Amino acid sequence: MSTGQTVEGAGCITWWGFGPARDLLGAGAVRPEGEVNVLLVGSGDPRHILKTIASLREADTLHVWVIENSMEVVARQLLLLCLSLTTPEIMGIHEKTEVFLELFGNVDIRCQTEETLKHVATQLSHAVTDALDTHTEAHPCLDTSLLKWQHPPSSPASVFKAWDARVRQHLGTRYDSRKGCFDWDLTMKLHQKGCGVIHRQQYIKWRERGVAFEMREGLYQTANQSLLSTRVFNHRGDRVGVRGYWGDIVSSPYLSFGIETENKDLLETQNKQHVKTAQDISVANVQMLFESLSARGGYRAPQMVNKGEDSQNISNSHMAETQPQSDLSTSDGTEQPHQNQNSTDSQTTEEETQAVKTACEIQAEVNMQPKTHHRTFQLELMKLSGVSVSFLPLDSLSKLPLKTRYSHLFNTIYCSASMVHQLDSSLKEIAAPDALLVVELAKYLLDLSKEQEGAFAVKVVEIAKGAGFMPVLNQNDAAYAAFTLQKN
Repeated sequence: MSTGQTVEGAGCITWWGFGPARDLLGAGAVRPEGEVNVLLVGSGDPRHILKTIASLREADTLHVWVIENSMEVVARQLLLLCLSLTTPEIMGIHEKTEVFLELFGNVDIRCQTEETLKHVATQLSHAVTDALDTHTEAHPCLDTSLLKWQHPPSSPASVFKAWDARVRQHLGTRYDSRKGCFDWDLTMKLHQKGCGVIHRQQYIKWRERGVAFEMREGLYQTANQSLLSTRVFNHRGDRVGVRGYWGDIVSSPYLSFGIETENKDLLETQNKQHVKTAQDISVANVQMLFESLSARGGYRAPQMVNKGEDSQNISNSHMAETQPQSDLSTSDGTEQPHQNQNSTDSQTTEEETQAVKTACEIQAEVNMQPKTHHRTFQLELMKLSGVSVSFLPLDSLSKLPLKTRYSHLFNTIYCSASMVHQLDSSLKEIAAPDALLVVELAKYLLDLSKEQEGAFAVKVVEIAKGAGFMPVLNQNDAAYAAFTLQKN
């Protein structure tokens, strides 16, 4: 995928994917059974993990292996998975769904959701940081033993101002007529691609403010620190790391859970308008996934939901005073390279200079704000029978074929659009017989023209064939391409 100006709206870090959640074991002609291994390369969020777990048969065992191109994405995936696995006694499914979607798709969240973010992030940081309690046993579903971590960068920037700076840069002279631009992208692009459930008012609010999900009355004005990352610019000959929001500002987080549903009532229309919105569908889908997780974890989820429970009312027996640790970064303090990271040695551009200037202004305001302490609670995570998720180092894709542990191991391999260029013939060495390769296409990358979208699909087929995979016949999924391992 090109890293040029044409995909600036997609950002340089993938906080959510550009396609709906898929059961990766059901994408081929024959569903694998028994002990199954799935490799995710650049999925960006846990949507496929949750959907695949929810579709497991009782006797199946699933081991998911995850490779990302940014440690910040790894940290956020862990955060969302920990939240997903929180037991119903700690957090009812209805509340968990709301908190999950707020953290998933909003740059600004309610203060109650921020409390939950701090609680989960603090315990997660304690669990994976070498400097903290080394006697804590690893959770059977989440394995981070192959990763190294250190404490996060200090003082995050204002997320809303960072969001607005991105919108201004992306639209340029069109900024003053931005609502017309937003409406055009929705009606002439997303709606034409079959996303009619994305409501105009909700989409424009997200494009304007970065808030996709508003499910409760309250003020959405607290920064969601899980959506912050560092981008490296050239500034007057020096490499400068700018902390801000560098993710998608065009396609929307509705794509992951909000545009497809098995409940046809949610797709009902009146006068050619959808009655329900992408937010409604996202809530229904995520709640269904969490109910499936609870059932596999041995909980009778529907009877245990506390729909009116608020995240501030968690039992005091779980509370303790602690300093927040809301982000995780690499062990050596350096920025890890990934496909869209802007770390070139070219001369400083006007956009880079403005980005650095804006970040400095934002940081100056943040540094004047008083520090706060947050309470935390001891998380209880569900143990899902026969399910485990392991996170691999960022640069491990090219190294897996060299290790006997991964020889012909993976029944399904998923690759995002941003990382498909990393696939080569060595993929055959880690693919199990009859393995399935699923590749995300560019259908929902709105900055691309139809010609560019089609050219990318052709390129994906070429790369897959070069890696030893042939297209699955009679495909009807425009968001993903599926391939099977070619027989020798």
